[in-house]
Amino acid sequence: MQIYVREEGAEQPYWPAGPFKIRLPLVHYRIEVPEAAQALIMFVVSLGMIPLLQQYLGMPYEAALAGCFICGIGFMLPALLGVPLVPGWITPAIPVTLLFLGGFAPGPEAVQAMIALQLIVCFIFVLFGVTGLGAKLVDLIPNSLKSGIIIGAGIAALMGELKEGGRIEATPVSLIIGALIAFYLLFSLSFKDVMARHPLAKRIGDFGMVPAMLVAMVIGWTIGEYPIPEIEWGITQPDFGALSQFSMLSVGLPGIDVFLLAIPTALIAYVIAFGDIIVGNTLTERVDHIRTDEKIDDSVGRVHLVTAIRNALHAVLAPWPGLAGPLWTPVHATVAERYGRDRTAMQSIFSGGGTFWIFGFLALFILPLVTIFKPVLPIALSLTLVLTGYICVMVGIEQLRTSTERGVAGIVAVVLAMPDPKSTVYAVVIGVVLYFLVERRSKAARSEAPAPEDVPGERPAVPEA
Repeated sequence: MQIYVREEGAEQPYWPAGPFKIRLPLVHYRIEVPEAAQALIMFVVSLGMIPLLQQYLGMPYEAALAGCFICGIGFMLPALLGVPLVPGWITPAIPVTLLFLGGFAPGPEAVQAMIALQLIVCFIFVLFGVTGLGAKLVDLIPNSLKSGIIIGAGIAALMGELKEGGRIEATPVSLIIGALIAFYLLFSLSFKDVMARHPLAKRIGDFGMVPAMLVAMVIGWTIGEYPIPEIEWGITQPDFGALSQFSMLSVGLPGIDVFLLAIPTALIAYVIAFGDIIVGNTLTERVDHIRTDEKIDDSVGRVHLVTAIRNALHAVLAPWPGLAGPLWTPVHATVAERYGRDRTAMQSIFSGGGTFWIFGFLALFILPLVTIFKPVLPIALSLTLVLTGYICVMVGIEQLRTSTERGVAGIVAVVLAMPDPKSTVYAVVIGVVLYFLVERRSKAARSEAPAPEDVPGERPAVPEA
């Protein structure tokens, strides 16, 4: 039970601190048991970044594990500072970030490149959060370019797993079965019908990708695709000394040329992250009108500032290829769904999101949990990327209205997914050029009735022979 109690229809109690609203567990909100239980399993997804830190930045396991603790601190900041969204990475941008990092040698060179990217992302969030220019920038970007970027990121995520030498080659059975189960639980129309009829199915569905991840891990252990874990007891001891050798404090600031190379990737990451903010606020607003007992302040400016702080934290102490993003969509959707039931199910939107990442952070200290999941960290990351690829392609295609937009977006997507560190630059340039060459119409033409292909759901008539 918390110390401060919310009055009916009021905002959850907080301590004001400039643009932020500080809320502490057991002081301003209660602990939610279902979110705590889910976090003790889902925290393994954050550990899934360890293989990428080892491969692309050259970190040893102990240093990468310490980086997960820095990430865990960042995950707790949104609920602490007044953001109602459950945070995560900018997951769809991970393939684009990895393409960028692929142009640098693992070690200090790649670390500096990641620092440059994270600092620019931080600057963009501060600038657009303070000025409110974020929405205007996203509106100015052609729809075909935005969708092409999203689709291309999805293709790159899938190809990273399916390519020769990808994880599917080493662990085909566990990854394929785990992905199929995840697709069924998260996206299947027939499973939604089952959930409507059976409470047990609904409980399983509430855990998102957790059941699929657990099944994939058990299969991997059973058939030998992953080694059986050697469980250790005690408290985790991350090596922050080793991590410091991969931080800005040791490698220093990158050169201006690296910053310039990072700008296109940073802009793409921001466009994707802004879409996540819209999705997160939409999910919150869908249940906000149901829960008239709580007034939710979903300030977009505050989301920007907190996300900027998290990226700055990583840039200085623990460069992070996942970047710090405003939303972990599956978890926030689950939290919002439970919150929408009633006050007894979830006391506040902040008690759900706050509880989740507090226990996700505490789980990092539980050595038996960490060692159990250590051999199967790649499957957690793989399932995350595969699901991200599906969602990106689905969302990107949904946003395209005309055949011309679809054509431009398709070219942008293919170029972006190319295994070239500069593919992000090429994709943006080609998308802009194609927009002006084949898509943009004159003001006079736009003021007239739209051409048949511009009407959603209609196609130009084909002349009879």
